[in-house]
Amino acid sequence: MRARYIFFILLAIAAPFFIYPTFLMKVLCFALFATAFNLLLGFGGLLSFGHAAFFGGAAYICATVVQQWGLTPELGILAGALYALVLGAIFGWIAVRRAGIYFAMITLALSQLIFFLALQLPFTGGEEGIQGVPRGRLFGVLDLSDNLAMYFFVLTVCAAGFWLIHRTIHSPFGHALTAIRENEPRAISLGYDVSRYKLLAFILSATVAGVAGALKSLVFQLATLTDVHWHMSGQVVLMTIVGGLGTIFGPAVGALTIVSLENQLADRVGSWVTVIMGAIFVLCVMLFRRG
Repeated sequence: MRARYIFFILLAIAAPFFIYPTFLMKVLCFALFATAFNLLLGFGGLLSFGHAAFFGGAAYICATVVQQWGLTPELGILAGALYALVLGAIFGWIAVRRAGIYFAMITLALSQLIFFLALQLPFTGGEEGIQGVPRGRLFGVLDLSDNLAMYFFVLTVCAAGFWLIHRTIHSPFGHALTAIRENEPRAISLGYDVSRYKLLAFILSATVAGVAGALKSLVFQLATLTDVHWHMSGQVVLMTIVGGLGTIFGPAVGALTIVSLENQLADRVGSWVTVIMGAIFVLCVMLFRRG
């Protein structure tokens, strides 16, 4: 297992010298987003249709902190993460009291509230979003306008996020969360506070998703309504299922697959790309349950 991790790290370090760094950064951001979502769905058994609120909302917060307040990028990412943590605690406190389709619909409804706020609040720029977000200087020293410097910064943050999720999954908390997913009544009978475990998993998933969204706003130097739209929540579900629920590297592979297909097919088939993605989703659900 350690050899596999070393291989992936070396591959990631060498990749920007052979592949366009901006594409790789997009893959990394969505891989982190999907990995965070997988903690909730793959290991907690909770299907959320509201994760765009954390991803996109953090993108807006980070863009505002960096562009309008003039603060450094690391503070922008921290602000986005704190926003996602607080919002995740609020959403989770409301939603984890329900299960199944009711949980999913509550998260979707709450997420739509954030979309409405992003559309109406003056600092978000409405339909135009926040554009021209400066990447700035990391800790006031490292110029992130250089694509290679930005790539290695994104890689470092994403690697830390992957490590956090990995440690969580393999911790006693992660094992308890899996037990709750497999047999909730039995977990309750053993004395586990099921609602508390679900809430903590929701908050952690939301926070890491917020970090991914904040990074994405710096990479592309904008935050738009697309980031908070419910389609974004559906896209991360697709990435996770394509890669494989309840796996370590599956969501990252799913993100790489979906982002690559979108980039390759967008210019060739136009709007038909959504039909193709839908067909891939159906095939994965029917034939490849583990991704």
